[in-house]
Amino acid sequence: MDHTAAAMPVITDISQLDLTKTYTYADYLTWRLDEFVELVKGKVRLMSPAPRRIHQQLARNVFRHIDQHVLNGPCEAYFAPFDVRLLTDGPDGNSPITTVVQPDLCVICDPNKLDEKGCLGSPDWVIEILSPKTAAYDTREKFSLYEEAGVAEYWIVFPGEQTVATYVLEAGRYELRGTYYEPGLIPCATLLGFAVEWAEVFAGV
Repeated sequence: MDHTAAAMPVITDISQLDLTKTYTYADYLTWRLDEFVELVKGKVRLMSPAPRRIHQQLARNVFRHIDQHVLNGPCEAYFAPFDVRLLTDGPDGNSPITTVVQPDLCVICDPNKLDEKGCLGSPDWVIEILSPKTAAYDTREKFSLYEEAGVAEYWIVFPGEQTVATYVLEAGRYELRGTYYEPGLIPCATLLGFAVEWAEVFAGV
């Protein structure tokens, strides 16, 4: 009698996943999906379809300035898709990790957190650019997630209102550092001496 276990089917479509089930990063690594997903404490979160042009334009505007600033320094800047494994529920390794997100932009200043799969641990700075379908997710669930994981600085960019809200972690809680909606510098707490001009963030929008 053949007792060989049947091979598990390769996950190539989101319909093959049970969205009520809890998964791990080890599971996530085996999926071969065309669409991008995030894993939040074991639960699959579907990401929006391809971002609108304005979203990409804003991401490019901000990333250009950050990348130029961190050039030849200890910090590195990345843009989605880029896996960030947040250690909210496990020390390290693949199996215990159940949260994997893809921030629009992030900055990591500890090279030990970077490996060939992305970032293991909390980035120093995360920027999310809202879209209609992700607004509640980014301003509530991800806000709490980044706060819990110890992301030191979190910026939320509101394209429609042309506003940037900046938060800095103080004693384990995010404190609003500023809300910027008109020409002027938007200072960054994470990168010493770095600020981006509001008009440059929203240039061409």
